[in-house]
Amino acid sequence: MGDGGQPAGGGKVPIYVVEYVAHEQEAVSLSWYENQIIPGLLQTEGYARAIFQNALPTLTEGEIEAKVAARLQRQGVLHREKDPLYGSFIISEAVLRDRIGGEGVYRDLLRHQRECADLPGVAIQIMPLGRVHHAGLDGPFILLETPEHQHLGYTETQRGGQLFHDPYEVSILSRKYAMLRSQALNPEESKRLLDQLGES
Repeated sequence: MGDGGQPAGGGKVPIYVVEYVAHEQEAVSLSWYENQIIPGLLQTEGYARAIFQNALPTLTEGEIEAKVAARLQRQGVLHREKDPLYGSFIISEAVLRDRIGGEGVYRDLLRHQRECADLPGVAIQIMPLGRVHHAGLDGPFILLETPEHQHLGYTETQRGGQLFHDPYEVSILSRKYAMLRSQALNPEESKRLLDQLGES
C-alpha cells in the first residue's frame, strides 16, 4: 500500500502516488490498515528491497535501489520534529508471520516493528489470526489528515490507486478504521505479540 504498483514497462510513478506521497509527508495524522505487506513507513531496507525484487514486471537493479531509497526517505515523516505526525497502524498478524526476504530480513523486520511501536506518536496494533470477522475484509486503506484538517482516504489495487476527497467516501473508511481499532489487539498487547514473534 502506498507503493504505487508497477506501471507497465517500469515507467514513471503514477500521478496518484505522487499526490498521495505529497499528502503523506505533510499529514498531521495518518491511519493505515494493512493485510498484504508491512506498511511502507514501517519497512526495513531489506524488506523493501525484497518487495521490489518480487515486482512484476521485473525491475532493474537500478530501479530497485531507487525505489528502496525513496521508500526509506519517506519514513522521515515518523521522526519529524516540527508538527510531529500521529501515526496509527493496524497490521494483520499474517503479514507479520510471512518471511518475505528470508529469515534474516524477517528478524530485522520484527525488531524494527518493535522499535517503531515505541516511537512517540506511533501506535501499532495487530489484527490477530483467528478472528471470526473484522471490518478490513475489503483490503488495505489509509486515512490522512492534512495541515488544513482536510480528511482524505487512499486505497490501492494491483494496477492502480485512488485518493478520496469526497467526505462520504472518507467517512466510510473512517468508520471501518474505528471498528478495526476495537477489533485488533491494543498497542500494549501488540508489543507483547511482537516480542513473542521475535523470540520464536
